[in-house]
Amino acid sequence: MTRRFLVTGGIFGLLAVILGAFGAHGLKSVLDVETLNSFETGVKYQMYHALLFLALANLQKIQSAVLYWFFCVGVIFFSGSIYLLSLDQLAGLDLSSIALITPLGGALLIVGWTLLIFRAFKLKYQ
Repeated sequence: MTRRFLVTGGIFGLLAVILGAFGAHGLKSVLDVETLNSFETGVKYQMYHALLFLALANLQKIQSAVLYWFFCVGVIFFSGSIYLLSLDQLAGLDLSSIALITPLGGALLIVGWTLLIFRAFKLKYQ
């Protein structure tokens, strides 16, 4: 389980840096400010959760498969849908139909954080 948290945190972090650089340099001249800010929100939340995965890799007593999947799917749905919605005009597609995936991803992240808090409260320290 620890390896899974480390690898996922590393992948999410790597992709957040790449996508953040892409947004700052490649998209700055082609997206309006509001859309670029939305894209950057996706990058920030992805990086926050990459760091969370790395922290949880060192907290074996809190790790769980359920927690892993809520955070993993939450990040993919939340940040991923923001990326797609931000880039749909550039691709010439209408991806507005996936707009409901963003709040679903946010809800999964909220549930993941709630589970994390409950697991932390249940810890018994020596």
